[in-house]
Amino acid sequence: MPTTSKSLQIPPEALASAIADASSRYTAANPKSLAQHRAASEVMPGGNTRSVLFSAPFPITLTAAQGCRVTSLDGRCYVDFLGEYTAGLYGHSNPVLCQAVSKALEGGWVMGGHIRAEEELARLICERFPSIELVRFANSGTEANLYAISAAKAITAKPKVVVFEGGYHGGVFTFAGGGPGPLTAPFDFVLAPYNDIDGTRALLDTHADAIGTIVVEPMQGSGGCIPAERGFLQTLRDWASAHGALLIFDEVMTSRLSPGGLQQVHGITPDLTTLGKYIGGGFSFGAFGGRAELMRRFDPSQPGAFGHAGTFNNNVFTMAAGAAGLREVYTPAAVGPFNARGDALRKRLDAIAGGARFPMQFTGLGSMMNVHMHRGPVRSIHDVAHSVQPLRELFYFHMLEHGIWLARRGMINLSLPLGEAEFAQLEDAVASFVEHCNALA
Repeated sequence: MPTTSKSLQIPPEALASAIADASSRYTAANPKSLAQHRAASEVMPGGNTRSVLFSAPFPITLTAAQGCRVTSLDGRCYVDFLGEYTAGLYGHSNPVLCQAVSKALEGGWVMGGHIRAEEELARLICERFPSIELVRFANSGTEANLYAISAAKAITAKPKVVVFEGGYHGGVFTFAGGGPGPLTAPFDFVLAPYNDIDGTRALLDTHADAIGTIVVEPMQGSGGCIPAERGFLQTLRDWASAHGALLIFDEVMTSRLSPGGLQQVHGITPDLTTLGKYIGGGFSFGAFGGRAELMRRFDPSQPGAFGHAGTFNNNVFTMAAGAAGLREVYTPAAVGPFNARGDALRKRLDAIAGGARFPMQFTGLGSMMNVHMHRGPVRSIHDVAHSVQPLRELFYFHMLEHGIWLARRGMINLSLPLGEAEFAQLEDAVASFVEHCNALA
């Protein structure tokens, strides 16, 4: 019978010993980062101001980045396969973006008025995404989702918001553990099972009179790069249309996967779409947009318009870099080949994982993927609930030792500067990990 994540062949004591040894090597190799962490801890809780970047026993401090590589305070160079959690699509020194930002810098910033670049970026976005007729900018995907959800609630006058187990819509909309986190915004949430048509429809029907908003990621990013099935998304679209609810696609991460995001791939048009990450060219960015009659509620020239503040919503650096990136670099013609390379890489990595004597696989779409120490289908967070987490810990340390920078949770996001040489380095590192762990079994 095939090995499952519940019948791991690596003895727990051997795995624990391997992790302890890897952690010791990590500490010995990064003394300057350890000192920096201790200094930072004197003025920030845990030396941290962005939780996802913390990594026990302490995080590595970065000092420089160029192309598709980052350099640490300890002088180690890594190939960047993290891609700043999808925001780093362009890499670290794209000349087109550098020129755009330099030009913006010369003209001055924090002007406190409209600038031409905001119209250009807005037009590029509206031309790309099927659901977006009008768009407004924010400073993060979290803000974008906050405004989109709040607007949907106000427009429908219905209090309940449907979200999904394993979902992540920003720092105050996190459902990674299967329920709201302790700092999740206090909306009236209905938590539904991802990729489960029958279970979700039952909940929708139960609360039909009170549900005005449905928010879904077409592929759960932070949840482990778990794609939504088209039939599941179509069910949400059909139900929302029939019951006067508004469907929001959170494409903060997935908008990079086709010229018009996954909504274009599936041919399913939401009422509102939220964006963020790479579209700002590496600067702080968020956006929400949708049908004109909905978005016109934000038109300040109209009586009773919704207010929408944000000092940096149209900051010159984001507007200039974002417009240049979409116009000249990540053009519709570039999107397909880039993500096809990602699909091919993921299949090669999955083939390597297939030779493991322990549970391991890669999920995802295009330029986004995630390793799971689990065998069998991955359709929701419940499928990976029994994943062997210590194996993923060891994987993280092993990748660092082989010069690969990625998320501790095993997330990999490609950037445009990555080439076949870097892909080969990642494949060799994964093959080395499989060989190492097979020897432990």
